[in-house]
Amino acid sequence: MSEISPGLWELLLKGVWITVQLTVYSALLAAAVAFVIGLARAHRLWIVRFLAGTYFEVFRGTSALILMFWIFFVLPLGFGWQLVPMWAAVLSLGLTYGAYGSEVVRGAVAAVAQGQREAGIALSFTPAQQLRKVVLPQAWPEMIPPFNNLLVELLKGTALVSIMGVADIAFGASLVRNATGQSAPVYTVILLMYFVLAFVLTRGMRVLERRAKAGIGQKQPARAFPLRRRERVAVGGES
Repeated sequence: MSEISPGLWELLLKGVWITVQLTVYSALLAAAVAFVIGLARAHRLWIVRFLAGTYFEVFRGTSALILMFWIFFVLPLGFGWQLVPMWAAVLSLGLTYGAYGSEVVRGAVAAVAQGQREAGIALSFTPAQQLRKVVLPQAWPEMIPPFNNLLVELLKGTALVSIMGVADIAFGASLVRNATGQSAPVYTVILLMYFVLAFVLTRGMRVLERRAKAGIGQKQPARAFPLRRRERVAVGGES
């Protein structure tokens, strides 16, 4: 670690900030895409389901890295304008991980009990009101754990942008490695950086999950060991 000068440390820390920005912007786009496509795949009109399903299959089956290159190098040939590498990366990551997230939304919405939907019909709710007041409040807490996994995968996927010269953590690590000639300390540091970022994201999503479940009167399952201990105490008391 001593080979890394203060200036090189500053380079790595700037890379952390770029990675955080990439993750936040891409996650916001991915969330919007996930809800639009996921709800469209459960729409009553077949043409809406077909178009949403086509989007899902195309973006799930393509490489985020190749899509990034296509947006940055090929798209300008047809439209005459070019995105900066940062926004080309955000667009490609958001569209790709949004496709994965749409399956989470579709599955959570489909898991809501039919009786709940029928209750909305009995209350004379329109389809939009049923979705907003009945379906989504119950489906939302079930989306958070898989969304948490996707968010961590998205964070790690931001390392792809270093190939395009975006100064994220991976790009900064490459520069520091070239400057010091040391691989082990540099890549150990960035491993820890990614771990810390992923840990913070996971803790934040778990807090969000607890609040979402508390909002609809659900409780997270208690841990198995305390439950078994209480059961043993109860059995001992009866004997």
